[in-house]
Amino acid sequence: MMLFTAFLAVIGHAQEGKVTINQDDRITDLLELKKKMNRNETDSRRYKIQVYSGNRSGAQNAQKDFAETFGDWRPVMHYETPNFKVWAGNFSTRLEADRALKRIKRKFPAAFIFKPKKKK
Repeated sequence: MMLFTAFLAVIGHAQEGKVTINQDDRITDLLELKKKMNRNETDSRRYKIQVYSGNRSGAQNAQKDFAETFGDWRPVMHYETPNFKVWAGNFSTRLEADRALKRIKRKFPAAFIFKPKKKK
C-alpha cells in the first residue's frame, strides 16, 4: 500500500513541458525532392537487382520469398517477353547496390545488378 501511495505522489507532482523543434525549412524541400525521385522506379540512373527471370509461378514464388526474407526492398514483378522478372531496390549508387547484392545472393545466388533501360 505504501508503494502505491508513493507512486500516486510522484504522478501528482509530474511536470509538463513544451518541446520546440527548430528545423531548417530546406529539409521539407529535400524530402519532397526525394519522394519525387523515388516515384520513378525505372529511372535509368538508378541501380536495381534482378532476383528471378522465368515463368509466372516461379516469379510469384520468388517475389513472395524475397518479400518475406528482405523487408528493406520491395520486390516488383515485370514482364518482358517471354519471361517474368522480379526486381528489387532502387539504389542511387553502385556501392549501395553491391552491399545489398551481397546479402541477397545468400538466398538468390543468380541475382545480379543492372540499370533499367530508358523508356522511349
